[in-house]
Amino acid sequence: MSTQQLLEFKEIIRSKSDGEQRKTDKETRKLLFYLFTSTRGGFTRLRIIMLLLETPLNTHQLSQELGLDYKAVQHHMKVLEKNNMVSKIGEKYGAIYHLSNFLEFNIRALDEAIDKLDRKMNQKKVYI
Repeated sequence: MSTQQLLEFKEIIRSKSDGEQRKTDKETRKLLFYLFTSTRGGFTRLRIIMLLLETPLNTHQLSQELGLDYKAVQHHMKVLEKNNMVSKIGEKYGAIYHLSNFLEFNIRALDEAIDKLDRKMNQKKVYI
């Protein structure tokens, strides 16, 4: 995970948003921060969202694009779907995922989550 990737993600998000500056409600910000910065899989989930911004994909396609195990991607997709970040069309193996309307509406709030993740990654750990 690199700062460069995070900067690229921010540029993609800015290019996809409608330019309208909406104030994101506190609960949505907390949810985004939790999903993308406060858990071990946050960066992987962010990478999934970035891929889905470009085109809808199924779990197999996501695992190939990310170079991750199918079961790991499946887990992240369940977390994202449960938290209304993605929507699914179809069932089982062939189900195609795309961004939820909720996330599309709040896409600019991901900017803040990316900033927080970047700060977290670049913090130096000091042990006493």
